Amino acid sequence: MKNSHSESYAAAGVDVTAGYESVERIRPMVESTYIPGVMGTLGGFGGLFAPDVSGMKRPVLVSGTDGVGTKLRLAQLMDKHDTIGIDCVAMCVNDIICGGASPLFFLDYIACGKNNPARIAEIVSGITEGCRQAGCALVGGETAEHPGMMPEEDYDVAGFSVGIVDEEKIIDGKALAEGDTLIGLASTGVHSNGFSLVRKVFDVEHADLKAPVAELGGQSLGDALLTPTRIYVKAVQALLKDGVDIHAISHITGGGFYENVPRMMTEGLTARIQLDSFPRLPIFDLIEEKGGIPRRDMYNTFNMGIGLIMAVPAGQADQAMALLDQAGEQAYVIGSVVAGEAGVELV
Repeated sequence: MKNSHSESYAAAGVDVTAGYESVERIRPMVESTYIPGVMGTLGGFGGLFAPDVSGMKRPVLVSGTDGVGTKLRLAQLMDKHDTIGIDCVAMCVNDIICGGASPLFFLDYIACGKNNPARIAEIVSGITEGCRQAGCALVGGETAEHPGMMPEEDYDVAGFSVGIVDEEKIIDGKALAEGDTLIGLASTGVHSNGFSLVRKVFDVEHADLKAPVAELGGQSLGDALLTPTRIYVKAVQALLKDGVDIHAISHITGGGFYENVPRMMTEGLTARIQLDSFPRLPIFDLIEEKGGIPRRDMYNTFNMGIGLIMAVPAGQADQAMALLDQAGEQAYVIGSVVAGEAGVELV
């Protein structure tokens, strides 16, 4: 690549040498995520990974893909780019773990109006942190300049992850039973969903995002909204490792409780959730009050303080709660599985 330079391409808005600089800046961060199974180094045409399938009867690959959505606009307005990569990883690996699969590797895609190597390095620092939290490797990615299609300061971030699980250990809801206990794992805030509504409520283009807000305990609105999505992979793995029989898992993303919880239910069963069993985070009270948003819409858009819900046998609920506490998770018994066709009831 020492001889790679095109003045004509640069004049059209794409500086290939900036791309090479970005790669060198992120190389140490990327390599910090490597786990057993990673083959080769950064810079190849494809990321290589050799999974350890010893002890598995029928290994199944599970994949998930997502982006950060319009939360990126907050990062751009705040000029803070080192956490949204965590969000990107979280939205993928939290979905994978719902099926009982352990994430193996992650790849990212960053599109930008102009390649700013320092900014790309900030973004990737969050991606690598997310990978470390999830215990997976960043084995590749792509940075693409889109001059004429995106403003120079604009960018978008997306990615995908691949995990593995033995077929007989897939969590698919088939074991759900009436009387199962529902455990909710606390979220860190809005996570990465509902930001089109959030941006409208607070008129973020004209708001003072860095001013302290009394309702948020003195934290600024921008910092509260940029709090990265919590990654639940290691918490779920701790339960599975200790023999907790998790019957179903739901990642509470866009669509809130009303859309996501029924996805973990099977025919004839409903999740009955007690709304007074867990605290609502101040950011959601502020959104509801400032936007005049009906309570049902809040629970149909946001996670409201619960980022992941698991159904476990009632007799294993205490064991699960103890393990989650040891894993550093704030967890709550939020309800139970009952007979019914609604999918979810909030009471």
